[in-house]
Amino acid sequence: MGRELRQHWGLDPEVTFLNHGSFGAAPGEVLEAQRAWRDRMEREPVAFMVEVLEGALDGARQEAAAFVGADPEGFAFVSNATTGVNTVLASLAHGTIAPGHELLTTDHVYNACHNALRVLAERTGARVVVAPVPFPCTGPGQVVERVMAAVTERTRLVLLDHVTSPTGMVLPVERLVPMLEDRGIHVLVDAAHTPGMLPLDVTRLGASYITGNFHKWVCAPKGAAFLHVRADRRAAIRPLVISHGTNAVRPARSRFRLEFDWGGTDDPSAWLCVPDALRFIDRLRPGGWPAHMQANREGALAARRRLAARLGVALPCPDSMIGTLATLPLPPAPAGAAAPARGYHTLLQERLVTQHRIQVPIVVWPAAPARWVRTSTQAYNEPAEVDRLADALEAELALEAGARAVPR
Repeated sequence: MGRELRQHWGLDPEVTFLNHGSFGAAPGEVLEAQRAWRDRMEREPVAFMVEVLEGALDGARQEAAAFVGADPEGFAFVSNATTGVNTVLASLAHGTIAPGHELLTTDHVYNACHNALRVLAERTGARVVVAPVPFPCTGPGQVVERVMAAVTERTRLVLLDHVTSPTGMVLPVERLVPMLEDRGIHVLVDAAHTPGMLPLDVTRLGASYITGNFHKWVCAPKGAAFLHVRADRRAAIRPLVISHGTNAVRPARSRFRLEFDWGGTDDPSAWLCVPDALRFIDRLRPGGWPAHMQANREGALAARRRLAARLGVALPCPDSMIGTLATLPLPPAPAGAAAPARGYHTLLQERLVTQHRIQVPIVVWPAAPARWVRTSTQAYNEPAEVDRLADALEAELALEAGARAVPR
């Protein structure tokens, strides 16, 4: 079905694109909706910003919040999940986190968010604690055991990735969140990949804070994400940009709503067409969103098995811990080959792009020379593309092995 559905995306037909998870890809119909919002804004900018925007945001927020099971009053649009994480951490620096407190995360944490934790520790005198979670991993229980073993009486905040970026594992946040919150510990769930990949009910999950992207698996334009703050935590959380909402007198709207909905002049079109993306995917396949998520996950599991068989490697975690990201081990990188060759690319990733026209991440984790290949497939992918990747990896790994064997 991938070939049939690919027509909806403007992806380069010469590139085998197995990296939807990094930045997403918006279908043409959704980009047309974004252009329509921009055109409307530019026809009469003052009228749009003053008279149209607030109501339009209210409508988009209602639909987006319903999709993730969130309370619209605690739901704010942000530009990406990293912004959501930084918003919470910057707010907690003012009184909640103090010297001697511990900020807990795992060694699968997204690097950008780990950096934000470090900065919070520097500003407050707190300490970052990293719980080591094995990978390969035997199951969710191993994750729960390792995280809870790292909790102490000084733990004040736990940052958990729902779907880890380097390893693609789905962490058991539905088990961990209540265990931690019941101890009075703030839990911040980085659900960057969750919306559109996995069913999500923010209210039932019950975390103090959760942030996720719509530009990845919902296929909204870049710049569409959300932050949700639970009602009892809401008063302490402020946006990164303080603007007119702070002293606006609007009895019908909360301070949270006033501050987060207006940070200054910006392009809100990505947020406003999240409903368009939700409706597009809902009608892409018979059965709507549930069928789409199930089909994508089944495709990812099939791709993982297919590639593991070609590479001759074992699956590093059970199927129950996989959404639509899947990471498999590669031989250790030769000396110097794990360093970036261009931007974030390793040498092997660069060669896959330039020599084979394949976009897929080669992840160096937890440190060189260990490396992994991470596939993330969307509705537009098909099994032959995984075979193409396997062919390319076999060729490149053989070249590396040959280079190692040359006497020096």
